Amino acid sequence: MIEYFEQLSPSEQEELTEAVKLLWNQTYVLEKKYNKSQNRTISNPDFKAVDRHLAFLQEYFKISGVEVVENSQVGMIYLRGEGLVGDKLSRLATLYVLIMKLIYDEQLAMASASANVFTTLGDMHERLAGFRLMKGQPAPTEIRKALRFLKKYQIIEVLDSMEDTENDTRILIYPSISMILLGEDIRALLDSFKEMEREDAETEI
Repeated sequence: MIEYFEQLSPSEQEELTEAVKLLWNQTYVLEKKYNKSQNRTISNPDFKAVDRHLAFLQEYFKISGVEVVENSQVGMIYLRGEGLVGDKLSRLATLYVLIMKLIYDEQLAMASASANVFTTLGDMHERLAGFRLMKGQPAPTEIRKALRFLKKYQIIEVLDSMEDTENDTRILIYPSISMILLGEDIRALLDSFKEMEREDAETEI
């Protein structure tokens, strides 16, 4: 592995170093990302850099017990394995992931040609309330924290200002959501959250 690195030019060495940092920091690297100024998804140069050094990166991360997986079907390279130690999801971020996975699966089932799915903050909150998992509107600071967390890990792109956190705030759900949860896991997790809510309510009484 050292030989591979030393054979690279200085600029390529820097590119590879940044690719390692990128994978550690955000887990998922998407082939295409949404560009707000162009109002469309465009090729992601970070993905190209990771893809160029994929064989090396797979060997490098294997040392830590982490697998570098390429999913060409959805256009993504990501880390997988027990050796991963990521940030802990807040309760709200976890609920957002659950409900976004449901929305993602629903829209893809409608024979959409795009791997990207759009929703709004209001739709997510309304669905969570329907599952009795949300009592009223979360605090704006809590919403922003959850959205920033999911954006960091390439799960979503917030298409409007995160400072407002209005119901009509548009959110793009990336296909990486499918790597986090399998469809059959969602209902079980939602049921467990509902059970926790029921137990909390009984405790309050």
